[in-house]
Amino acid sequence: MDAKAKVKYVRVTPRKAMRVVDLIRGKKAGEALLSLKFMPYGGARVIEKILKSAMSNAEQKNANIDSEALVISRASVDQGSTMKRVEQRSMGRANMIKKRTCHITLILTEK
Repeated sequence: MDAKAKVKYVRVTPRKAMRVVDLIRGKKAGEALLSLKFMPYGGARVIEKILKSAMSNAEQKNANIDSEALVISRASVDQGSTMKRVEQRSMGRANMIKKRTCHITLILTEK
């Protein structure tokens, strides 16, 4: 039985989120949760929350499931919309600031 958690428009760039997701893909949920807790990356906090949500979704579907035995079967990061801001520069010029977002999906399966 699959348990799924998805979050959209996270204010983390897709490249930074993908770096964290690549490290936990294929691991057991408990092991991945522990490694996310001690990762120095900012995107790890967001992905840790998503993993906890997916684990609780699995417990909601099946009450006698061991949430520590679940495996991250699929984890994907897609690019979301980009917020564009203008930064004023000297001599009437302007720079474009792009604040990127991403959509993160985690799917857990029972081993």
